[in-house]
Amino acid sequence: MNPKLEHLKKFRNFLLNEIKELNAEQLNKIPAGFNNNIIWNLGHLVSATQAIYYRRAGVQIAIKDKYFTPFLTNTKPEYFINTEEIEQIKELLINNIDTLQTDYNNKRFGNYTKSENIERVYGIAVLNIDDAIDFIQYHDGYHSGYILALKHLLKNN
Repeated sequence: MNPKLEHLKKFRNFLLNEIKELNAEQLNKIPAGFNNNIIWNLGHLVSATQAIYYRRAGVQIAIKDKYFTPFLTNTKPEYFINTEEIEQIKELLINNIDTLQTDYNNKRFGNYTKSENIERVYGIAVLNIDDAIDFIQYHDGYHSGYILALKHLLKNN
């Protein structure tokens, strides 16, 4: 496996371990001062991976739309995500890395197009799939900060 994708998989497993004791109500709770919750952030990591890897390359996303569109950038939680859907999001968070590795090995990302938005917002040029793999690690780290802050608030209230 690509070492960066293996690292990403391990990091996502770490995040799942950090929230394993939280129930559906806690994962869906939006604390005062926040506009999202833990499960939205996990869904966003799944969605962003699909958008940044697959859509930018003109390749069909590898997940159902209900785990993609509601978690895109500039969205927020619109409904309670039940236990079954939570488990599916957790599974996608890890399994999508294996799918990505297979698609990467099969060179499905040859038509990758530059993301102007990532460069504008983050100042990072993402010109190809390898840049995207680098960027998603940064992106996951960014959202893990929110996930851990939300967990801290839930545990202290």
